[in-house]
Amino acid sequence: MPEGDTVYRSARALNEVLAGQILDVSDFRVPAFATVDLTGETVESVISVGKHILHRIGELTVHSHLKMEGSWHIYKPASKWRRPAWQARAILGVPGWVTVGFSLGVLEIVPRENEDDIVGYLGPDILGPGWDPELAVRNLTADPDRPVGLALLDQRVIAGLGNVYRNELCFLRGVLPTRPMRDVSDPAGLVDLAHRVMLANRDRVQRSTTGDLRPGAMSWVSRREGRPCLRCGTPIQRGSLGEDALTQRDTFFCVVCQT
Repeated sequence: MPEGDTVYRSARALNEVLAGQILDVSDFRVPAFATVDLTGETVESVISVGKHILHRIGELTVHSHLKMEGSWHIYKPASKWRRPAWQARAILGVPGWVTVGFSLGVLEIVPRENEDDIVGYLGPDILGPGWDPELAVRNLTADPDRPVGLALLDQRVIAGLGNVYRNELCFLRGVLPTRPMRDVSDPAGLVDLAHRVMLANRDRVQRSTTGDLRPGAMSWVSRREGRPCLRCGTPIQRGSLGEDALTQRDTFFCVVCQT
């Protein structure tokens, strides 16, 4: 599933071509909204909220979530699409540009005043203009028994963090993802680090938490199972952590550098 930085860049790119423009193409290819026609409406803005994308168009909001397979593409009219047409769920065009949402995990259209019903449950958006680190700390420490790896991945705690950042942050703070929050020292420092790492990667496609952009050196532990730890040389291990079977995600960690 895309992390919050990927979703942020996607929304920003969409906003650059759509904001302030009048739609001349409107095609929603999901049964619930197939009859909705936004042609002639003005796109006010496209923003990200955590991992959600909101197109604010006229008095409506088009809400999408990429989930595991989704993506938004931007094309010049008549350009060949990079994914098959049968995967398209939404097509929104303005003079000079066509944007296509492929395999969107969530696509719905709601009145603007009902946006809070969609994203109101989220914790503070780590890349949003209203980022509130104090609220993030309170949310993170609300359940002392909860493993830090679960708390970091909960969008109700902090919106925008994904599994890559969960694993990398735990490594950088020297804690196993399974450590209870009560035993995590300096939660405010963890929140500050999360914000700084996300900001550092917000504007680049190649995500790096090590500060190194060379292939194979961009992450400390994520997807490095069996490879030597970049700090101590111990083979990185892989585990699994989640509230239930549906929320299980891979964890990657160093048993020497993390306790």
